[in-house]
Amino acid sequence: MCGIVGIVGKQPVNQTIYDGLTVLQHRGQDAAGIVTWGDEGLKVRKSNGLVRDVFRHRHMLHLTGNVGMGHIRYPTAGTSKSSEAQPFYVNSPYGICLGHNGNLTNYDELAELLTREDRRHLSTTSDSEVLLNVFAHELQNRTSGMPTTEQIFDAIEAVHDRCSGGYAVVAMIIGHGIVAFRDPNGIRPILIGERETSAGTEYMVASESVALATLRFKNMRDLQPGEAVFISNSGKLSSRQYSGKTSYSPCIFEFVYFARPDSIIDKLSVYKARLRMGEQLAGQIVREWPDHDIDVVIPIPDTSRTAAVQVAYHLGVKYREGFIKNRYIGRTFIMPGQAERTQSVRRKLNAIDLEFRGKNVLLVDDSIVRGTTSRQIIRMAREAGARKVYFASAAPPVRYPNVYGIDMPAASELIANGRTVAQIEELIGADRLIYQDLHGLIRSVRHDNSDIKRFDTSCFSGEYVTADVTEDYLRALEEARSDAAKKRQSGKWSVPRLAVSDELNESGRVVSL
Repeated sequence: MCGIVGIVGKQPVNQTIYDGLTVLQHRGQDAAGIVTWGDEGLKVRKSNGLVRDVFRHRHMLHLTGNVGMGHIRYPTAGTSKSSEAQPFYVNSPYGICLGHNGNLTNYDELAELLTREDRRHLSTTSDSEVLLNVFAHELQNRTSGMPTTEQIFDAIEAVHDRCSGGYAVVAMIIGHGIVAFRDPNGIRPILIGERETSAGTEYMVASESVALATLRFKNMRDLQPGEAVFISNSGKLSSRQYSGKTSYSPCIFEFVYFARPDSIIDKLSVYKARLRMGEQLAGQIVREWPDHDIDVVIPIPDTSRTAAVQVAYHLGVKYREGFIKNRYIGRTFIMPGQAERTQSVRRKLNAIDLEFRGKNVLLVDDSIVRGTTSRQIIRMAREAGARKVYFASAAPPVRYPNVYGIDMPAASELIANGRTVAQIEELIGADRLIYQDLHGLIRSVRHDNSDIKRFDTSCFSGEYVTADVTEDYLRALEEARSDAAKKRQSGKWSVPRLAVSDELNESGRVVSL
């Protein structure tokens, strides 16, 4: 997943955008960018790296203006080149900057049409650049002078008609304002907030509510599926709902892993969802294994802590912190390549022998994706002296690729694909493996919001929200975006690719995976 921020303020917004991106850093660690607009014109700074490394004092002084946007990147597609750091920019019409969180599932078709019919040039393999050019083309077709709010919304309607997949977008139309919109299925999250100042009302859009809360913006609401909002440079807020078919189907993996626990997404508390995941998981352990001999429950830091506390409480056993995390190592599931993920695990975690020695230990993680991290962590627990090592996942088996913005493109790289629980248990070296079932996960997350009729659970169920995800599509996706393909493509941008996005560098962790 990527993180996006957009602000129309009454004072310089550079520090506010920087702080917002820092709060959202968990959503992407590959690259960061900020664009601002003011009396001195358009100002840009973007590069590979963490927010704190990309922006120095001199860069912040350069980023002048009361209107701006920011992006942190997690490359589910394309490469880790600085040329693919966002926001992207096109100079016609008006000059538009765009940042995107998600994946387009009809990237190839769009890229061909943009080049052949719309006569637009693409410089990267990012579908964020495709989204930008589709929006720019549709806006240009509808305007001749100053764009009206209705013309902007009409252009976004056309974007929804042309683009398929999951996406949350923030864009700046230079000299006019900030526009944000969400895909018609509401797969990727985006919210809007307001803050009163002595000079007037300021507005902010962001991927998660924690960015709004940290900066003292009042959370107005989540954008609805297909909804667009436009905030003019003068501070006037307008919105329009997509006239086509919509479905409220947010990504459930946001609640399992990506989002911060202190965020509220689609009126649902991430923290409360993870508490309930622990309750559901404990109930499943009791049903499947009533005579368990677990001595202690230990979480795999950090995402699984909330669930693990509840598992221990409901099982009536001790909860202990058995691993110390080096917080200066990135999220390993997010790392672009299996070698990098594997090498980082032992640098990232260290076991406290005292909590393992001579005990039957239940390790709790949020999910198991590729399985490499789980296997190494179990080995570390045994080396620390554990008598038996059991493993529990707060999410169901990840058996299918995620095509809407999470770096799980290749079914062959998912340890649960085509395997039974017993086979996975043997592969990761656990004495026993317990998975949360899908119904339990859904019950855990949908605790308040009855407006949500379904979640995108495609990586667990194989049921995709958009109808264009076929077996042929998935095969082509694996060929283009597996770790092996990424290694072959390293240093090149002109390789075939499918459904790509500049989204998150964030999930691929085997710690949680």
